[in-house]
Amino acid sequence: MDFRIFLNLFLVLSLISVYSQNDGSKFYGEEFSFDIENVGVSLKPSLSRIKVKGEIISTCPMKGCWMNMLVANDTVLVRFKDYGFFVPKKGVEGSSAIVNGFLSVDTLSVAQLRHYAEDAGKKNEEIMKIKKPKITLSFLADGVAIQE
Repeated sequence: MDFRIFLNLFLVLSLISVYSQNDGSKFYGEEFSFDIENVGVSLKPSLSRIKVKGEIISTCPMKGCWMNMLVANDTVLVRFKDYGFFVPKKGVEGSSAIVNGFLSVDTLSVAQLRHYAEDAGKKNEEIMKIKKPKITLSFLADGVAIQE
């Protein structure tokens, strides 16, 4: 068999495998493989890369540079590694998503909280009421799969 034919056949089969393996999810950032039955739904901060599944509550309406997800009755702020990719600014609320990366407990400063509130379109009076930092679960994702 000609090497080019073999290579093309291999690439086509690989793409079919990735598509069927990931059940038609749309990827943002780095693509990753997952077995939907074995994706985590509990939140335990870890130094290891993990995959977590949840429901998208909201995304940044300015750029799509962050999103809030509901995972196991907790809200998780998902940010994207190196500000290197974005998710849709609207229209994905209520969709299931799988994030790949690192979960941690994080303290968001007043400046960060005000910035996120501004991004979310909050009124200035509401933004200025933010006066204390907030301890939250944060996820630094290098890839996001939104299930369609």
